[in-house]
Amino acid sequence: MADSTDPLDAPDEPADDDAGSLLRELAAAHGVGTSYWGWDGVERSVAARTLRRVLTALGVACDSQAQVRGALAEAGLAPWRRLLPPTVVAREGTAAVFHVHVPHGSDVDVRVVAEDGTRHGVRQLENWEAPRDVDGVLTGRASFSTPDALPLGWHTIEADAAGLRAQCALVVTPQRLRTTEALAGHRRWGLMAQLYSVRSSRSWRIGDFADLTDLAAVAGAQGAGFILVNPLHAAEPRPPVEDSPYLPTTRRFFNPLYLRVEEIKEYAYLDPAALAETQRLASGLHAANRQTGLLDRNASYEAKLTALERVFLVRRGPARSRQFTDFCRDQGQGLDDFALWSALAETLGPSADGWGDAASSPATGYAAAQRTALADRIEFHRWLQWICDEQLEAAQDAARRAGLDIGIVHDLAVGVKLGGADAWALSGVLTHGVTVGAPPDMFNQQGQNWTQPPWHPARLAESGYAAYRDMLRTVLRHAGGIRVDHVLGLFRLWWIPEGAGPGEGTYVYYDHEALIGILALEAQRAGAVVIGEDLGVFEPWVRDYLAERGIFGTSILWFEHDDAGPLAPERYRQECLTSVNTHDLPPTAGYLAGEHVTLRESLGLLRRPVEEERAADEAEQEAVLALVRERGLLPASGAVAGTATHAAGQQADPAAVQATVEALYAFTALTPSSLLGVALVDAVGETRTQNQPGTSTEYPNWCVPLAGPDGVVLIEELPDNARFRSLLSRVQQALLPGGGPGSQ
Repeated sequence: MADSTDPLDAPDEPADDDAGSLLRELAAAHGVGTSYWGWDGVERSVAARTLRRVLTALGVACDSQAQVRGALAEAGLAPWRRLLPPTVVAREGTAAVFHVHVPHGSDVDVRVVAEDGTRHGVRQLENWEAPRDVDGVLTGRASFSTPDALPLGWHTIEADAAGLRAQCALVVTPQRLRTTEALAGHRRWGLMAQLYSVRSSRSWRIGDFADLTDLAAVAGAQGAGFILVNPLHAAEPRPPVEDSPYLPTTRRFFNPLYLRVEEIKEYAYLDPAALAETQRLASGLHAANRQTGLLDRNASYEAKLTALERVFLVRRGPARSRQFTDFCRDQGQGLDDFALWSALAETLGPSADGWGDAASSPATGYAAAQRTALADRIEFHRWLQWICDEQLEAAQDAARRAGLDIGIVHDLAVGVKLGGADAWALSGVLTHGVTVGAPPDMFNQQGQNWTQPPWHPARLAESGYAAYRDMLRTVLRHAGGIRVDHVLGLFRLWWIPEGAGPGEGTYVYYDHEALIGILALEAQRAGAVVIGEDLGVFEPWVRDYLAERGIFGTSILWFEHDDAGPLAPERYRQECLTSVNTHDLPPTAGYLAGEHVTLRESLGLLRRPVEEERAADEAEQEAVLALVRERGLLPASGAVAGTATHAAGQQADPAAVQATVEALYAFTALTPSSLLGVALVDAVGETRTQNQPGTSTEYPNWCVPLAGPDGVVLIEELPDNARFRSLLSRVQQALLPGGGPGSQ
């Protein structure tokens, strides 16, 4: 039981007292928000208890007023204790100013060592700031400017003064992502798919990388420019595995669940007994591809791992061995640590007791010993990542050959699982004692806790953003684009203290110039586009900043409105991925029937009576449909699918549902948006929700296979699927010159 005098349990200070003012000042000094605007337009103050707990998680002592005063003084002195700043970020063609702190009167030598090894001088600027006493040493501040002609890339600033030496990263980022400019003048549409749910007759019960290759061929034949898939990040190394692709163990490496065993080159050299057993395992799962019931990742992965372990034992030829060695060398320590964690996770399991002090990080003596003891399993997990890399490369190459000029667009999750590989290997740049989530909003009125540890802003900068950079490089390695889920998290994240409710958090701010700049740099080097999922509550200037840097936004038809109602299509953004639907809503046929209200009511996620919620939803839908009718995309009267029909207890006419879905997508084609997303679930007539935000075990999130009114739809059946052909034809026609209202 906590001591009743514990300051963290004390009542919140009044908003206007000196103690509260000092605490808020300290919070602001560390980028912790003291108030926020809710989705309802009301500004709310953050409780003092929340501020204390978030500051404590950041490593700031604030248990007493003396500590608060001391921490405020330390916040002012901290930069003066450093010879160089943690990281310097500049934009291409623009000099960046940085400060060097040296004993007063000392000479200092500062230079830039570029990525290619060339050395560049820096220009000293006038700085008349008075020296300060820092731990008994009179310390001066000298200001310098980086060369404005430095190329894009990762460079180093070095400094020598009074026997002291230091260096820090200098990152030169694009003013604006050039791949965005390459998309101007030609609009593209693409399929949005949950890969695990999209299966063929050859799948092992779960959609895989070979299925992605085939889906790309089907989409290319229909004229698509890209395929956007769910995050493909790795989950647990053995069953049971996490169902949510947005709660991975790591964001840097990929999930072997998606491997197609038969596509591995060494599969052809299995001995007869191993080949027969592998074929038996596969055939036992093929029948499940026809089932509309919930997906079972564990059964699929159990069988697949058995087969993969057999293929791993096949001796590789010299060329293949060299390719594997080169891959491991290129991925470096990050791959070694992930493979070690995977091998340890198989041994220790998920129990917290197993990961005590001895196994708490890759740097412990126990971990070092296990690198030898578990060498074979570590090699197996490295090998799995190599095969993932090969099959992803094949999928992107096939997509480009099929005519998708962007190809595969990967999805980057917001964070990682507590107790996972990244939380273990990157604990030094993650924050403990808090998790990430979202405050209450109109679609989840109780808020959300995503149970993910956030980056520690200061420690990430001190590390030169290396973990962030390496993660982006791996995800972009074989991608034509990247969708950044909740890109607003690169500006600020909603931190929830451990044990608190989702509504009891606050925003913590990040150096967005660094995070967005590095994202643009790595995407430009990979030749990839960037799509930011910028939905939800955000500060007004954020979208303008993203547009300035060449980062695409996201528009969902149902969410695009202002005080006057739904936006006219001409008012949508051009540098944007626009779609009717998102995976956090039911497929459009289900949305029109009000399934999202029914589901949220059944799960207790509503804060107002269901009748009010349904009436508001009907009104919002009708406002959008009225605008669609106004543009001549639906008849002014007659059968139209919508919640009014559902609420009246009438069975919606399937033809009317199809016509309404197609009209909504044709409406998105009237916007200037460069990218249009077509949800595959909408193209086959699915109605079931993939994910209900704010739930975990209450609803079977991420476990619904692709199906339509007539049952499961396999990839090889898509070209002959009438709904699929009709919707994509409507989108294609609407994008053609003159293919406006009523085009078929």
